[in-house]
Amino acid sequence: MLKNYFKIAIAVLQRRKFFTFISLFGISFTLTIIILVSAFISHVLSAGYPDVNRDRELYVSKMHIINKKNRSAYNGGPSFYFISHYVSALKTQEKLAMFSNNSSTNSYASTKKLVINLQYTNDVFWDVLQFNFIEGKPYNKQQLDNGEKVAVISEDTRTNYFGEDVQAVGKYIETDNVQYRVIGVVKSVPFTSNVYADMYAPYTVSKEDFHNTGLMGGYTGILLLRSSGDFDKMRLEFNEMVDKINTTAQNNDQVYTFANTFLESFTRSLPFGEETDSGMTIFLLIVTVIFLLFLLLPTLNLVNINISRIMERSSEIAVRKAFGASSQTLVYQFIVENLILTCIGGIIGVVLSYIILAITNSSNIIPNLALTINFKVLFTSLLACIVFGLLSGVYPAWRMSRMQVTTALKA
Repeated sequence: MLKNYFKIAIAVLQRRKFFTFISLFGISFTLTIIILVSAFISHVLSAGYPDVNRDRELYVSKMHIINKKNRSAYNGGPSFYFISHYVSALKTQEKLAMFSNNSSTNSYASTKKLVINLQYTNDVFWDVLQFNFIEGKPYNKQQLDNGEKVAVISEDTRTNYFGEDVQAVGKYIETDNVQYRVIGVVKSVPFTSNVYADMYAPYTVSKEDFHNTGLMGGYTGILLLRSSGDFDKMRLEFNEMVDKINTTAQNNDQVYTFANTFLESFTRSLPFGEETDSGMTIFLLIVTVIFLLFLLLPTLNLVNINISRIMERSSEIAVRKAFGASSQTLVYQFIVENLILTCIGGIIGVVLSYIILAITNSSNIIPNLALTINFKVLFTSLLACIVFGLLSGVYPAWRMSRMQVTTALKA
């Protein structure tokens, strides 16, 4: 039966080639956009170089403080003191990486001005994040404690500052009027990564006073757990720590901060994220609504084309009904035909997406960002095809099933 439906569907598509082209173009273009956007979102939210352990990591990146007395509110990241004094004391964690927000600094190589994004970290940062070292090695705890002006730079920074394929370890790089001795070169990190920087240095050489005991600042902590099964235990311990801070606060401050997964950390940074709500539900709802709205326009277009096709096939429908074909059989046939059409458009969309991604990756339009179509992206594409086919096929199929034999013969 399905084989016959497939043959009929192909024959119908060949009748009016222009309508077929318009239909396939709308389907393939829509699905290509969905696939490309899905590939980008998947890359940003999934574990990848160098943050490969996200399945057992929790992030401490946002803090909200409300002063009950003067009703003022403060939003930002936690301070170095909060992470190093309070978070580091938690027992469930295995390791704790700390790094600052990026700071843009000016550097000069010969006559060329460079803007170097500098990030300050602790030594455990290099254990939690799995960087690929092209040259040298990371700084250790002793160098950090001694306040040595050493740095790890990215491969791109090495090329821009020292030249193509020049060995940088042992040389000095100057930025923001400070000279650092390069001790390591790592494969460049995509700018979409939360640990993206052109250069990394020990927090002890930062101009910021890391002895300040304020709770808010410009740092992020990554709690590496022994397994993902420790998430609930870690969160419970973290929340108890925050409750203790609020209980002993002397200045009427109410602190809100959480140990989040990467996705929760991402949604909490969006405008609809609140002090007590990560905004995950709203984020997923918005993504779903945008997804459906994006499918709506080509769906309406395909519905109109399908209705036109039905009117062209009115004689065929009348003959089949006269020979006993039920409305249910006709509906089933038309929906299957429409799903075949959308699947063909989906295949074209996947092929176009592969071509566009290959061109984008090879041209390095987005530096160090290699997008791929993985299983999740293909699943999203398949889901889009099914939704697209059903949305655009159900109403025309219903119209066809309601058509009377006499009416169909007169059409």
